[in-house]
Amino acid sequence: MAGEKPQILLVEDEMHLARGITFNLEQEGYLVSHVESGEEALEKVKVEKFDLIILDVMLPGIGGFEVCERIRTLDSRVPVLMLTARSAESDRIHGLAAGADDYLIKPFNLKEFLLRVSGMLRRSAWYRPEPVEEGYRFGDNEVFLLSYRARTRQGEIDLTDLEVRMLSLFFHREGEAIPRGVILESVWGYSTDAETRTLDNFIVRLRKYFEPEPSRPIFFQTVRGVGYRFSRNP
Repeated sequence: MAGEKPQILLVEDEMHLARGITFNLEQEGYLVSHVESGEEALEKVKVEKFDLIILDVMLPGIGGFEVCERIRTLDSRVPVLMLTARSAESDRIHGLAAGADDYLIKPFNLKEFLLRVSGMLRRSAWYRPEPVEEGYRFGDNEVFLLSYRARTRQGEIDLTDLEVRMLSLFFHREGEAIPRGVILESVWGYSTDAETRTLDNFIVRLRKYFEPEPSRPIFFQTVRGVGYRFSRNP
């Protein structure tokens, strides 16, 4: 319903950080539920609906990566922003492979953090598909944007909200070379040169789903120095 405040679940065991994050998110008009462990987060997700989950990687008990994977089995669509003190590229890739939609390294700039949150919460009318559930076919794949699912040669998969946004952008602009900044702005709601790695790793995820040979992509092509192009009939 219009006018409702976005509901955010914060999963963070460092209390001083959690208090600061909660305060700043509430100042922006969001409703925040805070839990300190992955176990509590999973219980919450089972019974409540959230618009965004902010998830720390380093948690007591179940770690953030596993929590993210389990959240995806409970809610395939909800955007997940991972927070971590680790800056290794492998952790970023691991987080995105586990189903996260974006990644922020602690300590982070508050303005940047709030920008990410508002961007991920933004719902743009342009990507909302028509209410007729016709599959979009390419290769051996069929994508159903309305019901957030796809059929691939690996079987049926559930799509996240951000995956649907990205696929919708590619389908609408098929054959065009779309700059990285345009994709970041359209899908995540912000554009910063520093975060093209999040986008690049996200493309790796789509290729894993849809390409016959992910290491030699034919549908989701890299356009050197620009960004990416989707071709339905390469």
